Amino acid sequence: MITKPFVDEDQLLAKIAGKDHFAFKILYEKYYELIFKFSFRLLQCESSAEEVIQDTMLQIWQLGDKLRTINNIEAFIKTIARRRAIDQLRIQQQSFVTQKGLLSMFNAVELGSNEGFSLESAYLALEKGIEKLPNQQRLVYQLCYQQGLKYQEVADRLHISHGTVQTHMKLALKFLREYIRQYS
Repeated sequence: MITKPFVDEDQLLAKIAGKDHFAFKILYEKYYELIFKFSFRLLQCESSAEEVIQDTMLQIWQLGDKLRTINNIEAFIKTIARRRAIDQLRIQQQSFVTQKGLLSMFNAVELGSNEGFSLESAYLALEKGIEKLPNQQRLVYQLCYQQGLKYQEVADRLHISHGTVQTHMKLALKFLREYIRQYS
């Protein structure tokens, strides 16, 4: 870590806006611990906290000349980190909901041998079903269910309408339910 404090954050931000890697390193090292502690407290996962740091700092780097207009960089970084941590929580929550739904779907399926599927079998069936989806449906499913994006975010990212995302998800989920029933 760099122990020598810098004098003027405005100058530092101006240098970062000019793509000065050393200035960015100073900013990164100054706020690394702050972001990590905040993120870890919220997420309870070191790798997720590290991802929040990377996402936050990447966004700072990508701002370019807009950095020159920031008055309070610490507050700005905390805001970005909070949003990224909330995004991570959404992803974790969506993963939990998907796992829970998958287990209940398998438990609802009647098996000839009256044995339940293990979670590993459930994931295997789901993964096989996802592979069989048409490309666009698979992409929309992965963005929504595996990355936790909202329908509008997926629509913006893929340059399609919100309704098209809904249709792809509806068809994908219908296919996956039927595939899992057949698989079982």
